[in-house]
Amino acid sequence: MKHTVIHLQETASTNTFLRDLQQKERQPEGCVIVADAQLAGRGQKGNSWEAERGKNLTFSMLLYPCHLLASHSFILSQAVSLAVVETFETQTSDFFIKWPNDIYWKEKKIGGMLIENDLHGKYLDSSIVGIGLNINQQKFISDAPNPISLAQITGREFLLPEWLDRVCGRIVFRYEQTKSADGRKDIEQEYADRLFRKGGYFPFRDRTGIFQACIKEIRPSGHLVLQRTDGAERMYAFKEVEFLF
Repeated sequence: MKHTVIHLQETASTNTFLRDLQQKERQPEGCVIVADAQLAGRGQKGNSWEAERGKNLTFSMLLYPCHLLASHSFILSQAVSLAVVETFETQTSDFFIKWPNDIYWKEKKIGGMLIENDLHGKYLDSSIVGIGLNINQQKFISDAPNPISLAQITGREFLLPEWLDRVCGRIVFRYEQTKSADGRKDIEQEYADRLFRKGGYFPFRDRTGIFQACIKEIRPSGHLVLQRTDGAERMYAFKEVEFLF
């Protein structure tokens, strides 16, 4: 699979633009929509994404993961998160994946994504992978608590078309691995190795309050299993638990 790029000066959302395009005419797998400015970018559960015009990467990629059961769709999120981290790791270290798919450098957020799936029976039919990566932005003005860019980390700027090509190429590589049992096992292990706050006890908050826990495992369904200091374990879906800083 090769990725093909459609470049826009601006759009409300690259995910929405790609979905609308797909509804008019079925697009080839690997179709990428990239925008200089995304006016209504979204993250998980409707969170907004700040991106200065022409400074960062905001793009969406179309995939047809019909080989994956819908109940195992989290492997796609793991594969894409891993691909993004591996691309950043070509520049420096200390990048992590904050469950489920935020990309962090140390304690600061450098990227995020929103994957929207359509199903065909028990299997995935198509997936639109929307990604926002802070590349060259120097100042952040929103109330996001901890943003950072690659330029702030390294002290230099990067060519966005080159970075888009590198990230998409790595996504394609990891995506192809989801088509075999051995490939999926490799992705799951590499994802686990790069988890944010992997090892040790850290503060979390759920509907019952604040507590200390360590990450015990990530289930194939995408659920996070935390083990509290008293040994009790609890499983969480997206947005049911919060990492505290």
